[in-house]
Amino acid sequence: MIPLSVSAFDSPLQVKNQFPLTLNILSPRFESPQVQDCMTVNLAYSSIHMVRQSRDYSVGLDLESTELRLGLRRIIYDTIEITAELPIVGFNAGFMDGFINKYHDTFGFDDYGRRNRPVNSFLFNLKENGKVLIEGKDGRFGLGDIRLGIKKALLTSDPLISIVFEVELPTGSSPKTGIGNGSLDAGGGLMISKSLSNSLQTYAIAGVVFPGNYRGYETIKLRNYLYAGAALEYEISKQISLIGQLTAQGSAYPKTHIQQIDRPAVVLAIGARYRLNKDYAELSFVEDPSTSGASDFFFNLSYKKAMPSAPTQVNAVD
Repeated sequence: MIPLSVSAFDSPLQVKNQFPLTLNILSPRFESPQVQDCMTVNLAYSSIHMVRQSRDYSVGLDLESTELRLGLRRIIYDTIEITAELPIVGFNAGFMDGFINKYHDTFGFDDYGRRNRPVNSFLFNLKENGKVLIEGKDGRFGLGDIRLGIKKALLTSDPLISIVFEVELPTGSSPKTGIGNGSLDAGGGLMISKSLSNSLQTYAIAGVVFPGNYRGYETIKLRNYLYAGAALEYEISKQISLIGQLTAQGSAYPKTHIQQIDRPAVVLAIGARYRLNKDYAELSFVEDPSTSGASDFFFNLSYKKAMPSAPTQVNAVD
């Protein structure tokens, strides 16, 4: 038999960049090279503030967002995993501005101009030469772009190595308001995990995304971009792990001369996972250390339920 798991370790934190302008263009999702049979539920709640302009472009983001993702993963032929993920996305004025202002005051952090905006007010638009390209609506919820993928395990010992190919279908209910992008996106990557000791595991990922054009009020010609990430998982006990990870992705947008959009986005996540047999729940806090192309911060809650192997799975022979 081919060993598909070499330890009790499972995966990096199940987070992806929640920045509203890139959320629906196959935003990279850090995951393990290990193939699995499971169902997943993921809830992310984020706060975003970015009000900037250049000669040709202006961006106004002052909102809070919610993304609920329902996922299914199935193994076929031992080393291949097929996946489907359905997202529900929503934007609102939110309630956290007062807390965030006090947090910045307490620790002396820059507030990125938050105090120039009314507390808990809503703003979401991207404009080019005064023309609206995308304009979100307060309280709008809808179906996002459905994500499909296939993962192939290349090496099933230690290290684990897999490749993945994904597409994102243009199923979003309202690209003009930031829910979906109206085009087919595709991408692929290489994933590696390696045990450093009985209690320490590393993960790495690198890949490329080929987004379609963003079909908002006007068509935005998006660019291909690269992404990469690394994570470290420390097992405190058989039930509890602590995980830290860092991911970066290039900008898909044309040059706006707004550095917060043009520069690569960096996302730092710190969280904990609790295991119960083959299932787990995890909670993480995610921060934007580069102040560009990512939510200021967000909370991420995930649950994974292991499933029986698919009937089509065939046992491999050494």
